[in-house]
Amino acid sequence: MNWTTNECPAEAVRHLQEGLQTDPVIAQLLTQNGITSVTEAELFLRPQLSDLEDPFALTNLEAAVERIEQAIEGDESVVVFGDYDVDGVTSTVQLVSLLRSLGMQPRFSVPLRLEEGYGMSREAIDRVLDGATPDLFIALDCGTNAHDAVLYLNAMGSDVIIVDHHQAKEAVPEGCVLVNPHVYDSDERPWKDLCTAGLVFKLLHGILKRRRATEDPRVKSLHLKDYLDLVAMGTIADLVPLHGENRILAWYGLRHLRANRRPGVRSLCAVSGMASGQMLESSDISFKLAPRINASGRLADASQPIELLLGNDERVCESIAQELDAINSDRQAIQRKISMEAEAAVLADYADAPGIILHDKDWHPGVVGIVASRVSRRFYKPCLVLGSEGNTAKGSGRSVAGIDLVKLFQRCDDLLENWGGHPMAAGVSLPASSVEAFRERFLAALAELHPAGLPEPELEISAWLGLEDLNAAFLESLDRLQPFGQGNRQPVFGLRGVVLKENPRAFAKGGGNYSFRLSGPAGEGRGVGGVAWQMETMPLAGEAVDLALRIGWNYWRRSRNLQVTLLDWRPAE
Repeated sequence: MNWTTNECPAEAVRHLQEGLQTDPVIAQLLTQNGITSVTEAELFLRPQLSDLEDPFALTNLEAAVERIEQAIEGDESVVVFGDYDVDGVTSTVQLVSLLRSLGMQPRFSVPLRLEEGYGMSREAIDRVLDGATPDLFIALDCGTNAHDAVLYLNAMGSDVIIVDHHQAKEAVPEGCVLVNPHVYDSDERPWKDLCTAGLVFKLLHGILKRRRATEDPRVKSLHLKDYLDLVAMGTIADLVPLHGENRILAWYGLRHLRANRRPGVRSLCAVSGMASGQMLESSDISFKLAPRINASGRLADASQPIELLLGNDERVCESIAQELDAINSDRQAIQRKISMEAEAAVLADYADAPGIILHDKDWHPGVVGIVASRVSRRFYKPCLVLGSEGNTAKGSGRSVAGIDLVKLFQRCDDLLENWGGHPMAAGVSLPASSVEAFRERFLAALAELHPAGLPEPELEISAWLGLEDLNAAFLESLDRLQPFGQGNRQPVFGLRGVVLKENPRAFAKGGGNYSFRLSGPAGEGRGVGGVAWQMETMPLAGEAVDLALRIGWNYWRRSRNLQVTLLDWRPAE
Protein backbone atom coordinates (compact mmCIF):
# COMPACT_ATOMS: atom_id res chain seq x y z
CA MET A 1 0.00 0.00 0.00
CA ASN A 2 1.28 3.44 -0.95
CA TRP A 3 1.42 5.92 1.93
CA THR A 4 0.86 9.61 1.23
CA THR A 5 1.05 12.56 3.61
CA ASN A 6 -1.62 15.25 3.64
CA GLU A 7 0.43 18.44 3.56
CA CYS A 8 -1.04 21.78 4.67
CA PRO A 9 0.15 25.38 4.25
CA ALA A 10 2.27 26.10 7.34
CA GLU A 11 0.96 29.66 7.65
CA ALA A 12 -2.68 28.51 7.69
CA VAL A 13 -1.90 25.93 10.39
CA ARG A 14 -0.02 28.48 12.51
CA HIS A 15 -2.93 30.96 12.17
CA LEU A 16 -5.41 28.42 13.61
CA GLN A 17 -3.01 27.20 16.26
CA GLU A 18 -2.44 30.69 17.62
CA GLY A 19 -6.06 31.80 17.27
CA LEU A 20 -7.46 28.74 19.01
CA GLN A 21 -4.55 28.22 21.41
CA THR A 22 -4.57 24.56 20.44
CA ASP A 23 -2.17 21.73 19.63
CA PRO A 24 -0.44 22.23 16.24
CA VAL A 25 -1.63 18.79 15.09
CA ILE A 26 -5.25 19.73 15.83
CA ALA A 27 -4.78 22.94 13.83
CA GLN A 28 -3.33 20.86 11.00
CA LEU A 29 -6.34 18.50 11.02
CA LEU A 30 -8.78 21.42 10.95
CA THR A 31 -6.93 22.90 7.98
CA GLN A 32 -7.10 19.56 6.17
CA ASN A 33 -10.88 19.75 6.62
CA GLY A 34 -10.92 23.02 4.69
CA ILE A 35 -11.29 25.18 7.81
CA THR A 36 -9.10 28.25 7.50
CA SER A 37 -10.55 30.88 9.86
CA VAL A 38 -10.78 30.91 13.64
CA THR A 39 -14.52 31.63 13.40
CA GLU A 40 -15.11 28.59 11.19
CA ALA A 41 -13.04 26.46 13.54
CA GLU A 42 -14.98 27.57 16.61
CA LEU A 43 -18.29 26.76 14.89
CA PHE A 44 -16.90 23.35 13.93
CA LEU A 45 -15.57 22.57 17.39
CA ARG A 46 -18.70 23.81 19.17
CA PRO A 47 -21.78 23.42 16.92
CA GLN A 48 -24.98 25.22 17.90
CA LEU A 49 -28.53 23.91 17.53
CA SER A 50 -29.58 27.50 16.92
CA ASP A 51 -27.71 27.30 13.60
CA LEU A 52 -30.24 24.80 12.23
CA GLU A 53 -32.34 26.40 9.49
CA ASP A 54 -36.09 26.96 9.72
CA PRO A 55 -37.66 23.57 8.89
CA PHE A 56 -40.19 25.21 6.58
CA ALA A 57 -37.36 26.31 4.28
CA LEU A 58 -37.12 22.65 3.20
CA THR A 59 -39.18 22.16 0.04
CA ASN A 60 -42.61 20.59 0.64
CA LEU A 61 -42.09 20.18 4.38
CA GLU A 62 -44.75 22.78 5.15
CA ALA A 63 -47.26 20.89 2.98
CA ALA A 64 -46.38 17.65 4.79
CA VAL A 65 -46.88 19.32 8.18
CA GLU A 66 -50.23 20.75 7.10
CA ARG A 67 -51.48 17.31 6.03
CA ILE A 68 -50.32 15.76 9.30
CA GLU A 69 -51.98 18.62 11.20
CA GLN A 70 -55.22 17.76 9.40
CA ALA A 71 -54.84 14.14 10.49
CA ILE A 72 -54.25 15.20 14.10
CA GLU A 73 -57.24 17.53 14.17
CA GLY A 74 -59.50 14.99 12.47
CA ASP A 75 -58.27 12.01 14.48
CA GLU A 76 -57.57 10.24 11.20
CA SER A 77 -56.02 6.81 10.76
CA VAL A 78 -52.30 6.89 9.92
CA VAL A 79 -49.76 4.28 8.82
CA VAL A 80 -46.04 4.99 9.15
CA PHE A 81 -43.97 2.79 6.83
CA GLY A 82 -40.17 2.87 7.26
CA ASP A 83 -37.15 1.12 5.83
CA TYR A 84 -35.51 -1.79 7.68
CA ASP A 85 -32.10 -0.20 8.28
CA VAL A 86 -31.03 2.08 11.15
CA ASP A 87 -32.01 5.25 9.29
CA GLY A 88 -35.49 3.88 8.54
CA VAL A 89 -35.94 2.47 12.04
CA THR A 90 -34.92 5.67 13.87
CA SER A 91 -37.02 7.77 11.49
CA THR A 92 -40.07 5.60 12.20
CA VAL A 93 -39.52 5.74 15.95
CA GLN A 94 -39.28 9.54 15.91
CA LEU A 95 -42.54 10.09 14.04
CA VAL A 96 -44.56 7.36 15.78
CA SER A 97 -43.37 8.60 19.18
CA LEU A 98 -44.41 12.19 18.48
CA LEU A 99 -47.79 11.22 17.00
CA ARG A 100 -48.51 9.07 20.07
CA SER A 101 -47.68 12.03 22.29
CA LEU A 102 -50.26 14.03 20.34
CA GLY A 103 -52.99 11.48 21.03
CA MET A 104 -52.80 9.44 17.84
CA GLN A 105 -52.34 5.69 17.50
CA PRO A 106 -50.51 5.25 14.18
CA ARG A 107 -49.80 1.80 12.87
CA PHE A 108 -46.22 1.24 11.79
CA SER A 109 -44.32 -1.33 9.80
CA VAL A 110 -41.23 -2.01 7.72
CA PRO A 111 -40.79 -4.39 4.77
CA LEU A 112 -39.97 -8.01 5.43
CA ARG A 113 -36.66 -7.95 3.60
CA LEU A 114 -36.47 -11.53 2.39
CA GLU A 115 -40.12 -11.84 1.35
CA GLU A 116 -40.90 -8.31 0.14
CA GLY A 117 -37.57 -6.70 -0.70
CA TYR A 118 -36.84 -3.00 -0.34
CA GLY A 119 -39.34 -0.19 -0.11
CA MET A 120 -43.03 0.19 -0.93
CA SER A 121 -43.74 -3.05 -2.74
CA ARG A 122 -47.34 -4.10 -3.38
CA GLU A 123 -46.79 -7.15 -1.16
CA ALA A 124 -45.59 -5.04 1.76
CA ILE A 125 -48.43 -2.55 1.43
CA ASP A 126 -51.10 -5.26 1.34
CA ARG A 127 -49.63 -6.95 4.41
CA VAL A 128 -49.39 -3.70 6.36
CA LEU A 129 -52.88 -2.47 5.50
CA ASP A 130 -54.50 -5.90 5.96
CA GLY A 131 -57.75 -4.57 4.49
CA ALA A 132 -57.84 -1.44 6.68
CA THR A 133 -57.01 1.48 4.37
CA PRO A 134 -55.62 4.48 6.30
CA ASP A 135 -56.51 8.10 5.68
CA LEU A 136 -52.80 8.93 5.54
CA PHE A 137 -49.84 6.75 4.58
CA ILE A 138 -46.39 8.15 5.48
CA ALA A 139 -43.34 6.46 3.94
CA LEU A 140 -39.92 7.12 5.48
CA ASP A 141 -36.51 6.41 3.92
CA CYS A 142 -38.10 4.92 0.81
CA GLY A 143 -40.69 5.84 -1.82
CA THR A 144 -38.96 8.40 -4.05
CA ASN A 145 -39.17 5.95 -6.95
CA ALA A 146 -42.38 4.17 -5.88
CA HIS A 147 -44.67 5.50 -8.60
CA ASP A 148 -46.97 2.46 -8.82
CA ALA A 149 -47.24 2.12 -5.05
CA VAL A 150 -48.36 5.74 -4.64
CA LEU A 151 -51.03 5.34 -7.32
CA TYR A 152 -52.14 2.08 -5.69
CA LEU A 153 -52.59 3.80 -2.32
CA ASN A 154 -54.34 6.77 -3.93
CA ALA A 155 -56.78 4.41 -5.68
CA MET A 156 -57.66 2.91 -2.28
CA GLY A 157 -58.33 6.38 -0.85
CA SER A 158 -55.09 7.10 1.06
CA ASP A 159 -53.19 10.36 0.95
CA VAL A 160 -49.43 9.81 0.81
CA ILE A 161 -46.45 11.64 2.29
CA ILE A 162 -42.92 10.49 1.45
CA VAL A 163 -39.86 11.66 3.39
CA ASP A 164 -36.73 10.27 1.77
CA HIS A 165 -33.14 11.12 0.80
CA HIS A 166 -32.53 8.65 -2.02
CA GLN A 167 -31.87 9.77 -5.58
CA ALA A 168 -34.75 9.85 -8.06
CA LYS A 169 -34.14 7.55 -11.05
CA GLU A 170 -36.80 9.30 -13.13
CA ALA A 171 -39.68 11.75 -12.67
CA VAL A 172 -40.92 11.90 -9.08
CA PRO A 173 -44.19 10.13 -8.21
CA GLU A 174 -47.45 12.02 -8.53
CA GLY A 175 -50.26 11.91 -6.00
CA CYS A 176 -48.12 12.50 -2.93
CA VAL A 177 -46.23 15.11 -0.92
CA LEU A 178 -42.54 14.32 -1.39
CA VAL A 179 -39.91 15.77 0.97
CA ASN A 180 -36.53 14.98 -0.55
CA PRO A 181 -33.74 17.58 -0.76
CA HIS A 182 -31.97 15.59 -3.50
CA VAL A 183 -34.99 16.16 -5.73
CA TYR A 184 -35.92 19.75 -4.95
CA ASP A 185 -33.20 21.62 -3.03
CA SER A 186 -29.94 23.11 -4.25
CA ASP A 187 -26.53 21.77 -3.26
CA GLU A 188 -25.80 24.90 -1.22
CA ARG A 189 -28.56 24.20 1.28
CA PRO A 190 -27.14 23.07 4.66
CA TRP A 191 -29.71 20.27 4.87
CA LYS A 192 -28.89 18.85 1.43
CA ASP A 193 -27.09 15.78 2.81
CA LEU A 194 -29.44 14.95 5.67
CA CYS A 195 -30.46 11.32 5.87
CA THR A 196 -34.11 10.54 6.54
CA ALA A 197 -33.63 10.60 10.32
CA GLY A 198 -32.47 14.22 9.99
CA LEU A 199 -35.33 15.09 7.63
CA VAL A 200 -37.89 13.57 10.02
CA PHE A 201 -36.35 15.61 12.84
CA LYS A 202 -37.12 18.70 10.74
CA LEU A 203 -40.64 17.38 10.16
CA LEU A 204 -41.10 17.01 13.91
CA HIS A 205 -39.77 20.54 14.40
CA GLY A 206 -42.37 21.83 11.96
CA ILE A 207 -45.20 19.90 13.64
CA LEU A 208 -44.23 21.20 17.08
CA LYS A 209 -44.02 24.79 15.81
CA ARG A 210 -47.55 24.52 14.42
CA ARG A 211 -48.90 22.80 17.52
CA ARG A 212 -47.41 25.48 19.76
CA ALA A 213 -48.98 28.13 17.56
CA THR A 214 -52.37 26.53 18.25
CA GLU A 215 -51.54 26.41 21.98
CA ASP A 216 -51.97 22.64 22.08
CA PRO A 217 -51.38 21.78 25.77
CA ARG A 218 -49.94 18.37 24.82
CA VAL A 219 -46.76 19.90 23.43
CA LYS A 220 -45.76 21.69 26.66
CA SER A 221 -43.91 18.61 27.90
CA LEU A 222 -42.42 17.73 24.50
CA HIS A 223 -38.84 18.75 23.73
CA LEU A 224 -37.39 18.42 20.27
CA LYS A 225 -33.90 17.72 21.64
CA ASP A 226 -35.19 14.46 23.17
CA TYR A 227 -35.17 12.95 19.67
CA LEU A 228 -31.53 13.81 18.95
CA ASP A 229 -30.25 10.42 20.12
CA LEU A 230 -32.29 8.75 17.38
CA VAL A 231 -31.12 11.28 14.80
CA ALA A 232 -27.46 10.65 15.65
CA MET A 233 -27.91 6.89 15.28
CA GLY A 234 -29.55 7.22 11.88
CA THR A 235 -27.13 9.88 10.64
CA ILE A 236 -23.92 8.08 11.57
CA ALA A 237 -25.12 4.62 10.58
CA ASP A 238 -26.26 5.84 7.15
CA LEU A 239 -22.80 7.22 6.29
CA VAL A 240 -23.95 10.66 5.20
CA PRO A 241 -21.34 13.48 5.23
CA LEU A 242 -20.88 14.85 8.74
CA HIS A 243 -20.82 18.52 7.88
CA GLY A 244 -23.43 21.29 7.89
CA GLU A 245 -26.59 20.31 9.73
CA ASN A 246 -25.52 16.66 9.90
CA ARG A 247 -22.57 17.61 12.12
CA ILE A 248 -24.77 19.67 14.43
CA LEU A 249 -27.33 16.87 14.81
CA ALA A 250 -24.73 14.11 15.26
CA TRP A 251 -22.64 16.18 17.72
CA TYR A 252 -25.58 16.84 20.03
CA GLY A 253 -27.15 13.45 19.43
CA LEU A 254 -24.09 11.61 20.73
CA ARG A 255 -24.34 13.58 23.96
CA HIS A 256 -28.01 12.66 24.33
CA LEU A 257 -27.13 9.02 23.70
CA ARG A 258 -24.69 9.22 26.60
CA ALA A 259 -27.55 10.34 28.86
CA ASN A 260 -29.38 7.11 27.96
CA ARG A 261 -32.82 8.41 28.89
CA ARG A 262 -34.52 5.99 26.50
CA PRO A 263 -34.96 2.51 28.09
CA GLY A 264 -34.41 0.81 24.74
CA VAL A 265 -31.12 2.64 24.22
CA ARG A 266 -29.95 1.67 27.72
CA SER A 267 -30.74 -1.97 27.01
CA LEU A 268 -29.07 -1.90 23.60
CA CYS A 269 -25.94 -0.29 25.04
CA ALA A 270 -25.81 -2.89 27.80
CA VAL A 271 -25.90 -5.90 25.46
CA SER A 272 -23.32 -4.11 23.28
CA GLY A 273 -20.87 -4.03 26.19
CA MET A 274 -20.99 -0.28 26.85
CA ALA A 275 -21.06 1.07 30.38
CA SER A 276 -23.83 3.41 31.54
CA GLY A 277 -22.81 7.04 31.05
CA GLN A 278 -19.92 6.16 28.75
CA MET A 279 -19.21 8.86 26.18
CA LEU A 280 -20.23 7.38 22.85
CA GLU A 281 -18.28 7.88 19.65
CA SER A 282 -19.43 7.41 16.08
CA SER A 283 -17.64 4.04 16.02
CA ASP A 284 -19.87 2.83 18.88
CA ILE A 285 -22.89 3.38 16.65
CA SER A 286 -21.23 1.95 13.54
CA PHE A 287 -19.82 -1.21 15.14
CA LYS A 288 -22.01 -1.89 18.18
CA LEU A 289 -25.50 -0.40 18.07
CA ALA A 290 -26.17 -0.32 14.32
CA PRO A 291 -25.22 -3.97 13.63
CA ARG A 292 -27.68 -5.15 16.27
CA ILE A 293 -30.47 -3.06 14.77
CA ASN A 294 -29.61 -4.02 11.20
CA ALA A 295 -29.27 -7.73 12.00
CA SER A 296 -32.96 -7.93 12.76
CA GLY A 297 -33.83 -6.53 9.33
CA ARG A 298 -31.31 -8.79 7.62
CA LEU A 299 -32.40 -12.05 9.21
CA ALA A 300 -35.75 -11.48 10.92
CA ASP A 301 -38.25 -8.62 11.37
CA ALA A 302 -37.01 -5.03 11.69
CA SER A 303 -40.11 -4.09 13.69
CA GLN A 304 -38.31 -5.52 16.76
CA PRO A 305 -35.83 -2.62 17.11
CA ILE A 306 -38.70 -0.19 16.56
CA GLU A 307 -40.56 -1.77 19.47
CA LEU A 308 -37.34 -1.61 21.49
CA LEU A 309 -36.75 2.11 20.92
CA LEU A 310 -40.42 2.96 21.51
CA GLY A 311 -40.62 0.88 24.67
CA ASN A 312 -40.90 2.18 28.23
CA ASP A 313 -40.88 -1.12 30.15
CA GLU A 314 -37.30 -1.88 31.24
CA ARG A 315 -37.77 -5.64 31.36
CA VAL A 316 -39.44 -5.79 27.95
CA CYS A 317 -36.66 -3.65 26.49
CA GLU A 318 -33.98 -5.87 28.05
CA SER A 319 -35.66 -8.94 26.55
CA ILE A 320 -35.84 -7.43 23.05
CA ALA A 321 -32.25 -6.18 23.26
CA GLN A 322 -31.05 -9.66 24.23
CA GLU A 323 -32.97 -11.11 21.30
CA LEU A 324 -31.40 -8.59 18.91
CA ASP A 325 -27.98 -9.46 20.33
CA ALA A 326 -28.65 -13.15 19.68
CA ILE A 327 -29.79 -12.41 16.12
CA ASN A 328 -26.62 -10.39 15.60
CA SER A 329 -24.53 -13.32 16.83
CA ASP A 330 -26.32 -15.54 14.31
CA ARG A 331 -25.61 -12.93 11.63
CA GLN A 332 -21.93 -12.89 12.56
CA ALA A 333 -21.70 -16.67 12.37
CA ILE A 334 -23.38 -16.74 8.95
CA GLN A 335 -21.17 -13.89 7.80
CA ARG A 336 -17.97 -15.60 8.96
CA LYS A 337 -18.86 -18.80 7.12
CA ILE A 338 -19.70 -16.98 3.88
CA SER A 339 -16.59 -14.79 4.20
CA MET A 340 -14.33 -17.83 4.50
CA GLU A 341 -15.94 -19.43 1.46
CA ALA A 342 -15.85 -16.17 -0.52
CA GLU A 343 -12.19 -15.45 0.25
CA ALA A 344 -11.22 -19.01 -0.68
CA ALA A 345 -13.07 -18.60 -4.00
CA VAL A 346 -11.23 -15.33 -4.69
CA LEU A 347 -7.84 -16.92 -4.06
CA ALA A 348 -8.73 -19.80 -6.36
CA ASP A 349 -10.40 -17.96 -9.24
CA TYR A 350 -9.73 -14.20 -9.10
CA ALA A 351 -6.03 -13.82 -8.32
CA ASP A 352 -5.37 -11.96 -11.58
CA ALA A 353 -8.85 -10.54 -12.25
CA PRO A 354 -9.49 -6.78 -11.81
CA GLY A 355 -12.84 -7.39 -10.14
CA ILE A 356 -14.77 -10.05 -8.24
CA ILE A 357 -18.30 -11.45 -8.68
CA LEU A 358 -19.17 -14.35 -6.41
CA HIS A 359 -22.45 -16.27 -6.36
CA ASP A 360 -23.68 -19.18 -4.29
CA LYS A 361 -27.31 -20.19 -4.03
CA ASP A 362 -26.85 -21.08 -0.35
CA TRP A 363 -25.47 -17.68 0.71
CA HIS A 364 -27.89 -15.57 2.76
CA PRO A 365 -28.80 -12.38 0.81
CA GLY A 366 -29.15 -10.49 4.08
CA VAL A 367 -25.43 -10.54 4.89
CA VAL A 368 -23.70 -10.57 1.51
CA GLY A 369 -23.17 -6.80 1.55
CA ILE A 370 -21.03 -7.11 4.69
CA VAL A 371 -19.07 -9.94 3.06
CA ALA A 372 -18.55 -7.88 -0.10
CA SER A 373 -17.14 -5.06 2.00
CA ARG A 374 -14.68 -7.36 3.74
CA VAL A 375 -13.56 -9.05 0.50
CA SER A 376 -13.18 -5.72 -1.31
CA ARG A 377 -11.02 -4.33 1.49
CA ARG A 378 -8.82 -7.40 1.72
CA PHE A 379 -8.11 -7.77 -2.01
CA TYR A 380 -8.57 -4.10 -2.95
CA LYS A 381 -10.86 -4.83 -5.87
CA PRO A 382 -14.50 -4.02 -6.63
CA CYS A 383 -16.51 -6.98 -5.39
CA LEU A 384 -20.09 -8.24 -5.73
CA VAL A 385 -21.37 -11.06 -3.55
CA LEU A 386 -24.68 -12.66 -4.54
CA GLY A 387 -27.02 -15.10 -2.84
CA SER A 388 -30.23 -16.53 -4.27
CA GLU A 389 -33.95 -16.12 -3.74
CA GLY A 390 -35.63 -18.70 -5.94
CA ASN A 391 -34.40 -18.14 -9.48
CA THR A 392 -33.10 -14.66 -8.70
CA ALA A 393 -29.54 -13.84 -7.72
CA LYS A 394 -29.51 -10.92 -5.33
CA GLY A 395 -26.70 -9.19 -3.49
CA SER A 396 -24.50 -6.19 -2.94
CA GLY A 397 -21.34 -4.67 -4.31
CA ARG A 398 -18.56 -2.64 -2.71
CA SER A 399 -15.88 -0.76 -4.57
CA VAL A 400 -12.49 0.83 -4.03
CA ALA A 401 -11.31 4.39 -4.56
CA GLY A 402 -11.41 5.39 -8.24
CA ILE A 403 -13.78 2.61 -9.40
CA ASP A 404 -17.42 3.69 -9.94
CA LEU A 405 -19.91 0.82 -9.60
CA VAL A 406 -22.69 2.94 -11.14
CA LYS A 407 -20.73 3.34 -14.40
CA LEU A 408 -20.01 -0.39 -14.44
CA PHE A 409 -23.63 -1.36 -13.85
CA GLN A 410 -24.79 1.00 -16.59
CA ARG A 411 -22.80 -1.11 -19.06
CA CYS A 412 -24.51 -4.26 -17.77
CA ASP A 413 -28.01 -2.83 -17.46
CA ASP A 414 -29.68 -5.17 -19.97
CA LEU A 415 -28.60 -8.20 -17.89
CA LEU A 416 -29.97 -6.85 -14.60
CA GLU A 417 -33.49 -6.85 -13.22
CA ASN A 418 -32.88 -4.13 -10.65
CA TRP A 419 -29.91 -2.20 -9.40
CA GLY A 420 -29.20 1.01 -7.56
CA GLY A 421 -26.86 2.72 -5.17
CA HIS A 422 -23.72 4.80 -5.25
CA PRO A 423 -20.25 4.62 -6.82
CA MET A 424 -18.84 2.83 -3.76
CA ALA A 425 -21.81 0.67 -2.72
CA ALA A 426 -24.77 -0.71 -4.66
CA GLY A 427 -27.37 -3.45 -4.66
CA VAL A 428 -28.28 -5.65 -7.59
CA SER A 429 -30.63 -8.46 -8.62
CA LEU A 430 -30.68 -10.52 -11.82
CA PRO A 431 -31.76 -13.96 -13.04
CA ALA A 432 -29.46 -16.61 -11.59
CA SER A 433 -29.01 -17.94 -15.12
CA SER A 434 -27.44 -14.60 -16.15
CA VAL A 435 -24.74 -14.43 -13.47
CA GLU A 436 -21.98 -15.81 -15.70
CA ALA A 437 -22.82 -13.40 -18.53
CA PHE A 438 -22.93 -10.56 -16.01
CA ARG A 439 -19.52 -11.57 -14.65
CA GLU A 440 -17.98 -11.48 -18.13
CA ARG A 441 -19.59 -8.14 -18.99
CA PHE A 442 -18.60 -6.59 -15.66
CA LEU A 443 -14.95 -7.60 -16.00
CA ALA A 444 -14.89 -6.42 -19.62
CA ALA A 445 -16.34 -3.05 -18.58
CA LEU A 446 -13.68 -2.76 -15.88
CA ALA A 447 -10.93 -3.41 -18.41
CA GLU A 448 -12.45 -0.91 -20.84
CA LEU A 449 -12.88 1.87 -18.27
CA HIS A 450 -9.50 1.24 -16.61
CA PRO A 451 -7.13 -0.04 -19.31
CA ALA A 452 -4.09 0.71 -17.13
CA GLY A 453 -5.45 -1.49 -14.35
CA LEU A 454 -6.79 -0.67 -10.92
CA PRO A 455 -5.33 2.28 -9.03
CA GLU A 456 -2.78 1.37 -6.39
CA PRO A 457 -4.29 1.41 -2.90
CA GLU A 458 -3.31 4.47 -0.90
CA LEU A 459 -3.31 5.30 2.78
CA GLU A 460 -3.28 8.99 3.61
CA ILE A 461 -1.33 9.95 6.73
CA SER A 462 -2.92 12.98 8.39
CA ALA A 463 0.11 13.77 10.55
CA TRP A 464 3.33 12.20 11.85
CA LEU A 465 3.65 11.85 15.61
CA GLY A 466 6.25 10.73 18.10
CA LEU A 467 5.67 8.20 20.88
CA GLU A 468 5.61 11.11 23.35
CA ASP A 469 2.46 12.44 21.60
CA LEU A 470 0.46 9.34 22.50
CA ASN A 471 -1.04 10.64 25.71
CA ALA A 472 -4.45 11.36 27.20
CA ALA A 473 -4.14 15.14 26.79
CA PHE A 474 -3.62 14.84 23.04
CA LEU A 475 -6.49 12.39 22.66
CA GLU A 476 -8.83 14.68 24.61
CA SER A 477 -7.92 17.47 22.19
CA LEU A 478 -8.55 15.10 19.28
CA ASP A 479 -11.98 14.24 20.71
CA ARG A 480 -13.07 17.81 19.99
CA LEU A 481 -13.07 16.91 16.28
CA GLN A 482 -15.62 14.14 16.85
CA PRO A 483 -17.86 12.74 15.51
CA PHE A 484 -15.78 11.16 12.78
CA GLY A 485 -17.32 9.66 9.68
CA GLN A 486 -18.06 10.56 6.08
CA GLY A 487 -16.84 14.08 5.35
CA ASN A 488 -14.86 14.18 8.59
CA ARG A 489 -12.75 11.06 8.47
CA GLN A 490 -10.96 9.81 11.54
CA PRO A 491 -7.29 10.84 11.26
CA VAL A 492 -4.60 8.30 10.46
CA PHE A 493 -1.31 9.02 12.21
CA GLY A 494 2.17 7.82 11.37
CA LEU A 495 4.95 6.77 13.76
CA ARG A 496 8.51 6.40 12.45
CA GLY A 497 11.18 3.96 13.59
CA VAL A 498 9.13 2.13 16.21
CA VAL A 499 10.67 -1.02 17.76
CA LEU A 500 8.37 -3.49 19.54
CA LYS A 501 9.90 -5.09 22.62
CA GLU A 502 7.61 -8.14 22.39
CA ASN A 503 6.06 -9.97 19.47
CA PRO A 504 2.35 -9.24 18.87
CA ARG A 505 -0.02 -11.82 20.32
CA ALA A 506 -2.69 -13.40 18.12
CA PHE A 507 -6.21 -13.48 19.51
CA ALA A 508 -7.59 -16.91 20.32
CA LYS A 509 -10.10 -16.86 17.46
CA GLY A 510 -7.38 -16.01 14.94
CA GLY A 511 -8.49 -14.32 11.73
CA GLY A 512 -5.39 -12.11 11.59
CA ASN A 513 -6.34 -10.24 14.78
CA TYR A 514 -3.58 -9.25 17.22
CA SER A 515 -2.80 -7.27 20.35
CA PHE A 516 0.53 -5.54 20.91
CA ARG A 517 2.10 -2.84 23.06
CA LEU A 518 4.10 0.25 22.18
CA SER A 519 6.77 1.52 24.56
CA GLY A 520 6.08 4.74 26.43
CA PRO A 521 8.30 7.80 25.95
CA ALA A 522 11.91 6.84 26.72
CA GLY A 523 10.66 3.39 27.69
CA GLU A 524 8.62 4.74 30.62
CA GLY A 525 5.61 2.98 32.12
CA ARG A 526 3.58 0.18 30.54
CA GLY A 527 3.39 2.02 27.27
CA VAL A 528 0.34 2.09 24.98
CA GLY A 529 -1.80 -0.92 24.09
CA GLY A 530 -2.71 -1.62 20.49
CA VAL A 531 -4.87 -3.91 18.37
CA ALA A 532 -4.77 -4.95 14.73
CA TRP A 533 -7.61 -6.51 12.75
CA GLN A 534 -7.39 -8.83 9.76
CA MET A 535 -3.66 -8.29 9.23
CA GLU A 536 -1.86 -10.83 7.06
CA THR A 537 1.51 -10.14 8.73
CA MET A 538 2.71 -8.23 11.78
CA PRO A 539 6.06 -6.66 12.69
CA LEU A 540 8.26 -8.70 15.01
CA ALA A 541 10.05 -7.57 18.14
CA GLY A 542 13.37 -5.87 17.47
CA GLU A 543 12.47 -4.64 13.97
CA ALA A 544 12.45 -0.89 13.31
CA VAL A 545 9.15 -0.17 11.54
CA ASP A 546 6.88 2.72 10.55
CA LEU A 547 3.28 2.36 11.73
CA ALA A 548 0.04 3.84 10.37
CA LEU A 549 -2.61 3.86 13.07
CA ARG A 550 -5.67 5.44 14.59
CA ILE A 551 -5.93 6.60 18.20
CA GLY A 552 -8.92 6.19 20.50
CA TRP A 553 -10.18 5.23 23.94
CA ASN A 554 -10.60 1.66 25.12
CA TYR A 555 -13.31 1.39 27.78
CA TRP A 556 -13.07 -1.49 30.22
CA ARG A 557 -14.76 -1.91 33.62
CA ARG A 558 -15.57 1.77 34.08
CA SER A 559 -12.06 2.88 33.18
CA ARG A 560 -10.64 4.13 29.92
CA ASN A 561 -7.19 3.93 28.42
CA LEU A 562 -5.61 5.23 25.24
CA GLN A 563 -5.41 2.54 22.57
CA VAL A 564 -4.06 2.52 19.03
CA THR A 565 -5.44 0.52 16.10
CA LEU A 566 -2.85 -0.55 13.54
CA LEU A 567 -3.89 -0.08 9.90
CA ASP A 568 -0.61 -0.82 8.09
CA TRP A 569 3.14 -1.08 8.70
CA ARG A 570 6.37 -1.11 6.71
CA PRO A 571 10.10 -1.41 7.45
CA ALA A 572 11.44 1.88 8.73
CA GLU A 573 12.90 4.11 6.05
